[in-house]
Amino acid sequence: MAPWPEVEKPETNNYIGDSSKQNQNMAGKEGENHKGNVASLGNKGEIQPAFSTIALIDETRPEEDPWALPELQDTGVKWSELDRKGKIIRVLYGIGKFIMLLGLLYLFVCSLDVLSSAFQLVGGKAAGDIFQDDSVLSNPVAGLVIGVLVTVMVQSSSTSSSIVVSMVSSTLLTVQSAIPIIMGANIGTSVTNTIVALMQAGDRNEFRRAFAGATIHDFFNWLAVFALLPIEVISGYLYHLTNVIVESFHLESGEDAPELLKVITDPFTKLIIELDKSVINAIATNDESAKNKSLVKIWCVTETNVTLQNVTIPPSENCTSPDLCWTEGNLTWTIKNVTETEYISKCQHLFANSDLPDLGIGLILLALSLLVLCSCLVMIVKLLNSVLKGQVASVIKKTINTDFPFPFTWLAGYLAMLAGAGMTFVVQSSSVFTSAITPLVGIGVISIERSYPLTLGANIGTTTTAILAALASPGSTLKYSLQIALCHFFFNISGIILFYPLPFTRLPIRMCKTLGNITAKYRWFAIFYLLVCFFLLPLFVFGLSLAGWPVLLGVCLPLFALCIAVIVINVMQSKRPHSLPEKLQNWDFLPIWMHSLEPWDNIIMSSLAFCGKHCCGFCKCCKVNAEQEGAKDKQLKTMEVYENTIAMADEERGGRRAPAVACVEKTGTNNTAL
Repeated sequence: MAPWPEVEKPETNNYIGDSSKQNQNMAGKEGENHKGNVASLGNKGEIQPAFSTIALIDETRPEEDPWALPELQDTGVKWSELDRKGKIIRVLYGIGKFIMLLGLLYLFVCSLDVLSSAFQLVGGKAAGDIFQDDSVLSNPVAGLVIGVLVTVMVQSSSTSSSIVVSMVSSTLLTVQSAIPIIMGANIGTSVTNTIVALMQAGDRNEFRRAFAGATIHDFFNWLAVFALLPIEVISGYLYHLTNVIVESFHLESGEDAPELLKVITDPFTKLIIELDKSVINAIATNDESAKNKSLVKIWCVTETNVTLQNVTIPPSENCTSPDLCWTEGNLTWTIKNVTETEYISKCQHLFANSDLPDLGIGLILLALSLLVLCSCLVMIVKLLNSVLKGQVASVIKKTINTDFPFPFTWLAGYLAMLAGAGMTFVVQSSSVFTSAITPLVGIGVISIERSYPLTLGANIGTTTTAILAALASPGSTLKYSLQIALCHFFFNISGIILFYPLPFTRLPIRMCKTLGNITAKYRWFAIFYLLVCFFLLPLFVFGLSLAGWPVLLGVCLPLFALCIAVIVINVMQSKRPHSLPEKLQNWDFLPIWMHSLEPWDNIIMSSLAFCGKHCCGFCKCCKVNAEQEGAKDKQLKTMEVYENTIAMADEERGGRRAPAVACVEKTGTNNTAL
């Protein structure tokens, strides 16, 4: 046996000490083998410490930023590697995809239009009834939530604005009372793209980005209302500013407002449904005869004739002029202008000859339009994912998301705002534009930071469309419609001044990211948010406003103060927890269901699992398959082998590996290599 080599600098090592203690009870041969293995590493004069394989296995990888834009890699064959035939086929495929994308976008916009008509059929008359109670409308908070509810019902801020204009022009409503309703309409119009974002719930990260990109519009509108409504109630600055502007103009009624997108979509949507929107306006202006009319338009071509006719009137004193009245026997006659409507041709849409009530037609159209909307959106996302890859995606990302060099970095956001306003002016609907960019945010083409100015531009663009429509109004409503449109415009401008120019004032970005993280983890929370913000909360406040100011203030002020206190404590817990009392440094003193969504998630998921188990076995099979795959992955991870530096050094010197370190399996014990 070879002599025991001398170690130049023998040092007491914990690993050597542990191994020598263990080897005192071992056989001599095993001890000599162990000594030989240690000695073979001593040629360098230093024994390297062994590392725990558990530390290698359990080492945590740095988490990826979920808000970072994903790289859409091109998985196909490169263009340079294609032959002539392959290039021609690639080009033809690209042209076909582009045409298909345009067709899907057309159907998407048409389905939004039909969806708006469906909501008006379902809730249009109720919306008109809501506007009748002028005592409630004089309450600014009630006016705000009425604007939200009516716009959600009819899915169109322009429709609710036209109702307000008709009420103001008929002196049923003052301009001051109409301003909170316009603010509420600004909030209600953002529900459409929030619904569209729900269609991307299949992929967690896509849903995170899409829902955040959609709700950034909601948060901006709510924050602007919370900041500007009290200022408007106290000072009336929007009313006075717009009144000065309107009075300085010499207004004359103009031609019809330009219709850009509707020229393309109306030929298709009018084959499905046409509505007589004047019925809603008539109901809102207390016209009793309109309550029995249908919103579905039956006659599209009519002719109105005004003729002078002899008519009888009850008493003689009701004559407009004594010269035009005469008596024959017991009857009093006079001459009056009588309006007669001649029906020439019926409409050509699907429900022109239907006997179904408005509610039935509305529910049918609601289901069909939602089906087409969801199908188009899913296919648009698939097409965009297949088209926006590689070089094309990088070019689009750089064009949309890149900022200018240093002194002009701020300019990119304002240019995006102008682009959003221009695109909204073209499509004449902020809902259409924001719904179109929502899937782009979801798949990672547009960042959240860039979608914010685009959305603000859409808010401005929809008000410019309203201003043009107001300028085309008849003389009787021109002043009021223009003043209300200007109030809408300056309200959005004021909100942008408050929540965009300085980076730390861009609160909607942080708020929508927080909500996006929550909905990515608990996807049911997205539907809960939608119901609370656009239905339950406005209905709750509207019910309190019916009871009067004392009840409204007595309930809402304590709740509002509690919400503010919770927000402040949450901010301090994350920023300066030591400034708070020890009990308030976290929410653990509360029951877990009051400060965590986990118990609610367990209840909802168990309910869904129970329903899936008893309704169909598909969910159960999926769950079993997922558990099997998870167990398989766990087993593969358990059997992973990691290299040991000491054993590798021994192998390099040609020595025989010690059996104890030949293979290290992942186990639950914290053993070292030696």
